[in-house]
Amino acid sequence: MSRIGKKPISLPKGVDVKINDRLIVVKGSKGELKWNITSDMKVHVENENLIIERTSDTKHVRSLHGLTRNIIFNMVSGVNSGYKKVLEISGVGYKAQVQGKKVILTLGYSHPVEFLLPEGITAEADSRQTQLTLHGIDKQVVGQVAADIRALRPPDAYKKKGIRYAGEVIKLKAGKAGKK
Repeated sequence: MSRIGKKPISLPKGVDVKINDRLIVVKGSKGELKWNITSDMKVHVENENLIIERTSDTKHVRSLHGLTRNIIFNMVSGVNSGYKKVLEISGVGYKAQVQGKKVILTLGYSHPVEFLLPEGITAEADSRQTQLTLHGIDKQVVGQVAADIRALRPPDAYKKKGIRYAGEVIKLKAGKAGKK
């Protein structure tokens, strides 16, 4: 039995879950998320808890048990409290500005880079324009947008310039040794 899969998901106040055949709909104060469950899993509500059970004991179904539970748990916590990712921008002249659904990044290229935010994701930059915070209710989408923005100028291992996640440690490499 999957240790993660057998843990029930407690539903906080204000979160409503509807299960229609294979579609699970989770509504909360922040929004609504939908996901199709595989036919190998059964989901039902018991005493303000969501229970995920598998239909058989094959290896494939056992591997989906914990995954299904975690995806539904992320949906419940996303519509209740939301997710955020913080990106730090370091480098001379590097900055980020938010204009509506666009993030305009100055990253040392000959032109500013415009990044269009997908539906459901909001961004805000701090006053110094060196920290970008992404907010959303879908954990996977927030993480993917942060990874896409980071990929525009990954952190440099020699000068520590670029875009990195908050708290990410960049191990600096030694530069070239001078002539003797």
